[in-house]
Amino acid sequence: MRLLVGLSGNLNRPSRTRVLVEAIASQVVSRGGWRSECFDVLDAGPALGATFSKDAAAPEHRSVWDKIAACDAIVVGSPVYKASYTGLLKHFFDLLEPTLLAGKPIIVCATAKAPHHALMIDHQFRPLFAFFGSWIVPTGIFATDADFRSPENLGDGLSAKISKAAEELRFHFAHELNSPKLG
Repeated sequence: MRLLVGLSGNLNRPSRTRVLVEAIASQVVSRGGWRSECFDVLDAGPALGATFSKDAAAPEHRSVWDKIAACDAIVVGSPVYKASYTGLLKHFFDLLEPTLLAGKPIIVCATAKAPHHALMIDHQFRPLFAFFGSWIVPTGIFATDADFRSPENLGDGLSAKISKAAEELRFHFAHELNSPKLG
């Protein structure tokens, strides 16, 4: 069974971003053959911001890193702050080995108050994960408060986007299993 790890860059609980990350993970799991575990950057421990190397990381931080290293795919979400993802989420990825995410499929998502922040997915998340050599699922999922029926419930339009991204991830793995390996 494949492992999908969800990581929310939100600094508060509960959060719409975590709800969105969990909804995406749930949609992937519902297609069969997957299990998921979701985290917030807060789960990496309160000392994450003062961590300057993997060797100096707290056990909680290493635990989340180890899950990401072992997983088959990742969902990463963040609230949008000043046109970007949270600084603590960026710091979390700054401490990862540059090759750790190479080839790993990633679904990206973001939440914000205003629709004009939707470009964050293409201008911030995609370049970050391209640096790592990850395969970024074509459909990024952006949501404002209006896309939620309540803080804990997604609206119908959001569910359709999530379903599309989950299907793209499924297709990626189906294609990968059936294609010849180069080299």
